[in-house]
Amino acid sequence: MCGIVGIVGEREVAPDIVAALHRLEYRGYDSAGIATVDSGALRRRRAVGKLSQLAALVTAEPIAGRIGIGHTRWATHGAPTTANAHPHQAGPVAVVHNGIIENYRALREELTAAGRNLETDTDTETIAQLCALLMQRGLDPEDAAAATLARLEGAFALCFLFEGEDDLIVAARRGSPLAIGYGDGEMFVGSDALALAPLTNRVAYLEEGDRAVIRRSGAVIHNAAGEIVDRPIRTVSVESVLIDKGEHRHFMAKEIHEQPTVIGHTVAAYVDAARQRVVSPAEALDFNSIDRLTLVACGTAYYACHVAKYWFEAIARLPVEIDIASEFRYREPPLSERDAAIFVSQSGETADTLAALRYAAGKVKSVLAVVNVAESSIARAADIVLPIRAGAEIGVASTKAFTCQLVTLATTAILAGRQRGAIDAAEEARLCDLLAEAPRRIAEALTLEDGVAALAQEIARARDVLYLGRGAMYPLALEGALKLKELSYIHAEGYASGEMKHGPIALIDDAVPVVVLAPTDPVFEKTVSNMQEVMARGGKVALITDANGAALAGADAWRVVVLPRIDRFIAPIVYAAPAQLLAYHAALAKGTDVDQPRNLAKSVTVE
Repeated sequence: MCGIVGIVGEREVAPDIVAALHRLEYRGYDSAGIATVDSGALRRRRAVGKLSQLAALVTAEPIAGRIGIGHTRWATHGAPTTANAHPHQAGPVAVVHNGIIENYRALREELTAAGRNLETDTDTETIAQLCALLMQRGLDPEDAAAATLARLEGAFALCFLFEGEDDLIVAARRGSPLAIGYGDGEMFVGSDALALAPLTNRVAYLEEGDRAVIRRSGAVIHNAAGEIVDRPIRTVSVESVLIDKGEHRHFMAKEIHEQPTVIGHTVAAYVDAARQRVVSPAEALDFNSIDRLTLVACGTAYYACHVAKYWFEAIARLPVEIDIASEFRYREPPLSERDAAIFVSQSGETADTLAALRYAAGKVKSVLAVVNVAESSIARAADIVLPIRAGAEIGVASTKAFTCQLVTLATTAILAGRQRGAIDAAEEARLCDLLAEAPRRIAEALTLEDGVAALAQEIARARDVLYLGRGAMYPLALEGALKLKELSYIHAEGYASGEMKHGPIALIDDAVPVVVLAPTDPVFEKTVSNMQEVMARGGKVALITDANGAALAGADAWRVVVLPRIDRFIAPIVYAAPAQLLAYHAALAKGTDVDQPRNLAKSVTVE
């Protein structure tokens, strides 16, 4: 959530800052702004809404300067208004901030007592005001910024810009990510490498507690103890095509249709096709030496963990606990050297997941990270990193990252099964072959888009929708309901099919569609019984199944979507596609913002 960009450049920076903020739109935001130093004076432009509003303002009221900072804000403290938009300014200081300052109320009281006049509802303004007060008391900009940072409690990424200083940005990171870009006679700072991609491919990542003094000549980085340190400069490759919609109307549509390709990349990375055997960095962990595996994540990644629980327990006979990251560390679960933990996050910056990882580190035998960004905070904090290789995912609602997470976790389950002697070479080969089949099968599922879109038109008229599934289809029902809620704002809930009669059946009438995810598997007949319970009460069942399932149970259903017949091992991967398409087309029918749903952010970097 939120995005930061800063440039100490050789030319006018406003156009490049606005363009870089566009590349951060996927994080989610509700206002945006830019500040520059022009002839020694601080200048600002801020606007509520989409970046087009800020771009129009900058066109109507140009803002000059060869140094500047920009921000896209996702509101935490204070409503999304122009006054609350970043950058915040207090006298000679302008600040942009990602994160939450937990002690801002105490700082506000202190600042008010010192005669400072605070004008906004935000925690961020206290940062600018405190720095301005310290400069008023005689500190120079660098020392004032350092002293300000020492007073802050909470999680943040920050950039300071100063009046009269056209060759200085001070940046700092505690909790929220921040990257420094190195150019030729110019320097950059951004929330991630994607923001800086067209400007430079040479990037260093600030570590926890780092503070950077950035000038055109380079960056001097101080660690949490105040010592000058070197952070490795890496050459990153971010293909510009990955942040273009191509022929699609939305990034989400593009990313749904990229799944056969990116899943193929993930399978190729983890499966040796010639030997029909999993090859993975996870081999560094001896799964035979652990008694329990804990999977931790948030949102869609949590549902990927939920699916993986079925795989690890069935394939590797390894007991698994799954936990929502925001609950995990606060309940202080007992952990031991006979445990391992896997933390799953698309961005690798999810604050709750990172905090949970830090709680587990040192208590368990090994910490693994399943991430899409190999240089992310979670990846750097883990013992073993398992990249999902989905490529940049811009749509806020996760699609291809979810299925690539599933593939990565599936291969890890196979590896664990082999190490623990729960499966033999023949079974490993069979499972690897099924994963190799998944890209083709999901491509076949995507050819059913027109039929799913027609169903979505009718689903879009509902106020409430239920999703049902059994086995690994149960977490997929949860994920399908989440996607519909995120994109269309229709209330939707997912349930294990067998739980229907234990309460949710009270909601059933002819106005509540029930989406049933039911490939023909050993529990299919039980799912049909649950469908009959719904239909007996006037409920409208939309059955997503295969040809056998349609022949056995489709005649009585309200609508039927027929997928290819597949093995139940890869069913959660393939059935994700129609669930995603259903939510996407329902959102189109409702006229909502598909790529940037209201109130949501792509990278949730606050607790």
